[in-house]
Amino acid sequence: MIVFRYDKTFDGLLTAVFEAYSRKAFPEKLLSETEPLPLFAGQEHRVSTDTGKSGRVWKALNKKVPKEVCSMLMHVWLSELEGSDELLFRYIRKTFDAPCSIAGDFTDDDITEVAKIAKKVSRERLRLIQFVRFQKAADDIFFAPVSPVYNALPLTLPHFTDRFASQKWLIYDIKRRYGYYYDLKTAAEVTLDDDRRLLSGRLNEELMAQDEKLFQDLWKSYFRALTIKERINPRLQRQHMPRRFWKFLPEKN
Repeated sequence: MIVFRYDKTFDGLLTAVFEAYSRKAFPEKLLSETEPLPLFAGQEHRVSTDTGKSGRVWKALNKKVPKEVCSMLMHVWLSELEGSDELLFRYIRKTFDAPCSIAGDFTDDDITEVAKIAKKVSRERLRLIQFVRFQKAADDIFFAPVSPVYNALPLTLPHFTDRFASQKWLIYDIKRRYGYYYDLKTAAEVTLDDDRRLLSGRLNEELMAQDEKLFQDLWKSYFRALTIKERINPRLQRQHMPRRFWKFLPEKN
């Protein structure tokens, strides 16, 4: 069994693809630097991430398949599911080895699995867009904590930078402990030194702008006014508004 070790980054994965073709040796297992070797591991190769090599692989992929397929591959990577890197490696290898595009061959289990996972991540992206609720902080930055099942936050940036281009905002993934800050020009990745206070999904009142709590109370009043008690359907509500988002929604507090 051939084993490749890499740094578990997307560039690292593409570098592994490049080196597999260069060495004419294709791994059956992809491991991080610290994972133990399988029982019957034979040859082991350590991959050093090289953006030059990964860039060549990505450029070749874009020539070989439609942009939608490359987007699907990125969605699968952001799923963070166990074994998704090996799935992507097999998919990329089949793409390069085939004389024409394999994207529509759903008789292949790997192709079907890539499409299924990409659809799940895309759905999570839409849910983030639907259920993000900004809170105005005292420094006039609009803040929104999130905790998606998949690492879909990067996929929402085009929407938020376009929709909220005139205000500074920070969307922070409290599960993965990173976020993006938009300064009216670009959105940059950031991490907070002390993000434990964000686990509740709400800013402390002392950190809010003076009028933020008022607007939240007005929004709750509006939400209650629209509610028809006789037609409340909790099961349907949970279906369209998953419970895991509720702690981030002022109207559900």
